[in-house]
Amino acid sequence: MIARRLGKTGRRISEVGFGAWAIGGSWGETEDEQSLAAMHAAVDAGVTFFDTADVYGDGRSERLIGRLLRERSEPLVVATKFGRRAPQVLESYTYANLRAWLERSLANLGVETVDLVQLHCPPWEAYYEPAVFEACDRLVEEGLARAYGVSVEKVEEALKAIEYPGVATVQIIFNVFRQRPAELFFEQAMRSDVGVIARVPLASGLLTGKFSRDTVFSRDDHRAFNRHGEQFDVGETFAGVDFELGLEVVDELRALVPDGATLAQLALRWILSFDAVSTVIAGAKSAEQARANAAAAELPPLPAATMERIAELYRERIAPHVHQRW
Repeated sequence: MIARRLGKTGRRISEVGFGAWAIGGSWGETEDEQSLAAMHAAVDAGVTFFDTADVYGDGRSERLIGRLLRERSEPLVVATKFGRRAPQVLESYTYANLRAWLERSLANLGVETVDLVQLHCPPWEAYYEPAVFEACDRLVEEGLARAYGVSVEKVEEALKAIEYPGVATVQIIFNVFRQRPAELFFEQAMRSDVGVIARVPLASGLLTGKFSRDTVFSRDDHRAFNRHGEQFDVGETFAGVDFELGLEVVDELRALVPDGATLAQLALRWILSFDAVSTVIAGAKSAEQARANAAAAELPPLPAATMERIAELYRERIAPHVHQRW
């Protein structure tokens, strides 16, 4: 597993990380022991970066990572997120609230300091309020976090966030179906020494190639209840791509999969082709999935013809629906 630098944190982390949203909730039923086995398998495969949030299962995901930290001796880097436990208005983003939420996360994780805390897709107004970022600076100064960053929905939010010198990382949706960050934002992030954490890398599973028009998701799965943005930004579900359109493009992508690899591994390897990306946080609910995700890092660079075809499919089929929205 290759290690990449996580921006101005200075930490070196595995280029394939572990996204812990699914083991917390909103992705159908999960079992804690199976989730823990998935994380252990990830560590065995060389994964050193784990990303979670205080609202994933109301702390369930953080508590599971806390168990992992107690059971492993390897130096792991953990990132969590805060800000979604209150109404999404600027007034919620006070120092007092942020500190209280972070202290709760530290208790869930069983640590005194978290490696990275991220504002969790705050409202647009927060990016224009220096006090929000000053509060995060203060939490770092007080030793509750070693560094802070921002998880964003839109490229414009990412560009605004990195104007604040304390922002060490930006987490953003980036995958075969959401390619816009690779334009101006990646260039600016590298110039500002900001680490890029690529999330939703498989477009909520669409890019695994395992779904069909007959696939049924459980009622507690966001792929059933948030297809039109009913609960949170629709871009978090299938990367904002219409499910049936996504299936059509996936069928065209199958021909590009390298021998011995899977479509999911192709999608992850594509993301790793971009130097600006510090890590891609792939979710896993089983040990088998975790090992398969990590193995994507072992694939050789994708041929130029494959990269060009993926760009063409995005430009012609997907971009008209998502490019300017996020």
